[in-house]
Amino acid sequence: MESFEIVKKVSSGEVSAVSVVSSVLQKIEQQKDLNAFITVFEQRALQKAKELDAKIAAGKSVGSLAGLPISVKDNIAIAGQRMTCGSASLQDYRSPFDATVVERLEAEDAIIVGKTNLDEFAMGATGEYSHFGASKNPLDTSRVPGGSSSGAAVSVAGGMVPVALGSETGGSVRLPASYCGLVGLKPTYGSVSRYGLAAFSSSLDQIGVLSKTVAENKAIFDCIKGKSAHDMTSRVYPQNAEIKSGKDLVIGLPDEFFRALDKDLSPRILAFIQKMKDAGFRFKSVSLPSSEFAVPTYYVLTTAELSSNLSRIDGVRYSARKEADGVMQMIGASRSAGFGKEVKRRIMLGTFVLSAGYFDAYYGKALQAKANFEAEFTHLFENECDLILAPVANSLPPKLGERCLDPVQMYNTDVFTCGANIAGIPALSVPIEKRSQQALPLSVQIMGNKFCEEQLFALAQELESIVNKDS
Repeated sequence: MESFEIVKKVSSGEVSAVSVVSSVLQKIEQQKDLNAFITVFEQRALQKAKELDAKIAAGKSVGSLAGLPISVKDNIAIAGQRMTCGSASLQDYRSPFDATVVERLEAEDAIIVGKTNLDEFAMGATGEYSHFGASKNPLDTSRVPGGSSSGAAVSVAGGMVPVALGSETGGSVRLPASYCGLVGLKPTYGSVSRYGLAAFSSSLDQIGVLSKTVAENKAIFDCIKGKSAHDMTSRVYPQNAEIKSGKDLVIGLPDEFFRALDKDLSPRILAFIQKMKDAGFRFKSVSLPSSEFAVPTYYVLTTAELSSNLSRIDGVRYSARKEADGVMQMIGASRSAGFGKEVKRRIMLGTFVLSAGYFDAYYGKALQAKANFEAEFTHLFENECDLILAPVANSLPPKLGERCLDPVQMYNTDVFTCGANIAGIPALSVPIEKRSQQALPLSVQIMGNKFCEEQLFALAQELESIVNKDS
């Protein structure tokens, strides 16, 4: 059943929430080889389902997501449950509180069935850098599902749950959504509270949504968006502006993105754009000169911020401890044993970037570049186009192990996605081809000015209609 069908049938009492959750738990067990989940909430989820069924039987009103099973990336806090962040350093840590997004989902009677796998501390583009092993793409198990929200994407693409929460710092929702043929939203920075999200790069992190359809994605975003008293960077979501039909929009095609696109993917994306033109959509070639510096800017900003954020993982308060002679020796031993290779690499890069004598040369410059990104996108949206359409990934999903030996190649996987995070604007990944056994899925992303998610969803639904019409 799709999301809205589940909610309708559970709310009416036609189907019990317990039967829905039981079916989901069975699917998760059947597909455990995909390694989508780190922790499955069998007892907790069934108890929540029983409570919901009792509420419905008593004739009480229920929430807008009643009985909807959801998975949550394991860097988002749920009270009393493990929150490993995919790391050995936190493998036994249990959160004492709920993230704001968890509170809001459960207030609408959604049922969280488990915590999904991820690249350690959300650092990775393939899903292979988890202490708990790599997740596998359900469309081709020899390939990666994308990262860092790897398990979240697998849980939806594998039919285990209808929707999932992930997180994005440079493409970690949109990239796995693209690799797995899903819809993936990276919201405007501040539109969704980060309270309860383990900090990677605090100026870029956002919680996002993965789903099979645009309508499902929108329903979850509408539930979790808005100001939180616990998060000073969160914002009251503005009143919706007028939503235009796609044919009344000018859609920008950034030259720099299409020049860098893989030659095997370019014809497929251009063919879809031609279908849109034939249907009456208007396009304009635009330029984003700063995109040349997107990846280096992103990796200076994020490594600097993560080296500060992860300093709390020291074996003293709540992370795993390795005993040693002396406090500093204990901290060093705990971090050495608890952090994986990729996390250590990025901590060292970030520590260098923030070190005396290099701060202005690297981090200071990156902050200037960030301001340039925001100015360029703002100029385009106010003067040249309404939205931007661009590729999500610069290749099809690589084989497992293919990019682990070359960090630079893995970092360049974010070349089309990290600009939206740097600028703080919303971006939505949408499949442009129907799933088939013959070809791996391909997606485009729609980007817009800050807080224009409603317009992104509206255009995405029109693209979804084009894809469904062709099937």
